[in-house]
Amino acid sequence: MATDQRTEPDPARMIAEARRAFFVVFGLLCTVWAVQIVNWLADYDLTLDFGIRSHRIDRAADVLAAPLLHVNWQHAESNSGPLFVFGFLAAYRGVKKFLGLTLLVALTSGAAVWLFERESVVTVGASGLVFGYFGYVVLRGLIDRNLIDSLIGLVMAASFAYILTTAVPGTPGVSWLGHLGGLVGGLLGAWLFRDRGARTARRAPAAAAPATGAAAAAAAGAAPGQGAGNRLPESPRAALLKELDDLGL
Repeated sequence: MATDQRTEPDPARMIAEARRAFFVVFGLLCTVWAVQIVNWLADYDLTLDFGIRSHRIDRAADVLAAPLLHVNWQHAESNSGPLFVFGFLAAYRGVKKFLGLTLLVALTSGAAVWLFERESVVTVGASGLVFGYFGYVVLRGLIDRNLIDSLIGLVMAASFAYILTTAVPGTPGVSWLGHLGGLVGGLLGAWLFRDRGARTARRAPAAAAPATGAAAAAAAGAAPGQGAGNRLPESPRAALLKELDDLGL
């Protein structure tokens, strides 16, 4: 007999996961600032040494280091707020997914710069991650069919849609390629890291419906419209009730 596999969300588990997400994203932000301090003390040599330089095979691995580097304090400060807000919203449903998403976005953002940017340009900054988290948060609820996440995505899209203007050519001094690559990575991540368990749970009731009806009929002792030769076997509960009735109990 099929059963309904849906499970109710556990508030305590959700709060615990949100707490972990807070500390993970806060740790990421602290790392960015720690690297910024070291970079500043080194007269921003790290930016030149580990920033993304396009078309250079020997610098391909820098796509993973570049999101932690910035060109000055203003650059780091402008990325910090959005990085924390969008990062937390991307992480509170699952830290493991968030870590996978971060790696994916760093790769897509860095690859876009490495492949298409001019060779004379050095690109750094966490804004690629910001755009990736933004795209993930906006699309995740729609793919998972989760009302709360859909509402969060709608609010974020309405409130911060203006940042998409820096994901197209035309803004001087801004790596629109890194922004666009990060956004694509976030949208892709919303699909790759979708909640497959919720989809399975939504399909389970439909598959279980015929069995549930049959079980109900069996519990009643007969199928609807049964004839003398169509009586179904009595369930143990029905048999017990019949015996108690025969005994006058």
